[in-house]
Amino acid sequence: MATVDECRQALHDLAARLERNAETRGKLDFDRTLACRVPDLETAFHGRLADGLLTGIADGDDPKAKIALIANSDDLIALVAGRLDVTRAVTAGQVKIKANPFDLLKLRKLL
Repeated sequence: MATVDECRQALHDLAARLERNAETRGKLDFDRTLACRVPDLETAFHGRLADGLLTGIADGDDPKAKIALIANSDDLIALVAGRLDVTRAVTAGQVKIKANPFDLLKLRKLL
């Protein structure tokens, strides 16, 4: 099981990757609140996806977030590191993403 600090760092790593991607492909018109819930650690993080960037990462849940990513700590780390394919993880039930269908399509472009 990964630690809370490792999960927090994984989200910051994801933010850095999205920023690098935005520089090469241009910014995506997308502005949504995001909650990342890690049930095995009984913790959560929240932030904002805006223009293809993940910003304002902070501890704590945002129950009103438009997008919710739910994953156990090891799966979150593997997902961000690229060792776990998001489509397979969602299909297998390892990772859950709660969002409207249009937001899911835009999320695929980000990742």
